[in-house]
Amino acid sequence: MERPAATTLKGNPLTLIGPELKPGDKAPDFEAVDTGLQPVNLAATGSGVRIFSVVPSLDTPVCDMQTKRFNDELGKLVGVEVYTVSMDLPFAQKRWCGAFGVDRVKMLSDHKSGSFGEAYGTLIKELRIESRAIFVVDKDNTLRHVEYVKEVGEHPDYDAALAAARQLGA
Repeated sequence: MERPAATTLKGNPLTLIGPELKPGDKAPDFEAVDTGLQPVNLAATGSGVRIFSVVPSLDTPVCDMQTKRFNDELGKLVGVEVYTVSMDLPFAQKRWCGAFGVDRVKMLSDHKSGSFGEAYGTLIKELRIESRAIFVVDKDNTLRHVEYVKEVGEHPDYDAALAAARQLGA
């Protein structure tokens, strides 16, 4: 499924591959790899509240700030896990986390198959990177908060995602 002009980069329209998910939808399964090169699917992320923070590349300013923000917020969240998903290689994700002391957020690389991007509708066809998005998943694997950021270079609504996670984690 292709969604033409579903996102933009510097105002230029781009096509997203995959469905446009909505709150209330079941979280799709996926297969990515962690920084230890181990396969991770939805079940492997646990059965609690999870935030999937999707970014194009950790080595860009907004992605850097987004990941650091969620890492900082995790110290204040109870019963919530945060996963940053990008097309960055697992080695680059591990290097980036080490360089910036990001030790709470778990990294998932979608570089191998694009499975997460295709299942969650965040894979940019023209660039084969992820579009910026946030998904909050409850313990029953139901999406409770979904945000596709229209302009890739803009920040998501952190407060809305964190409020949804706090409400579920309480």
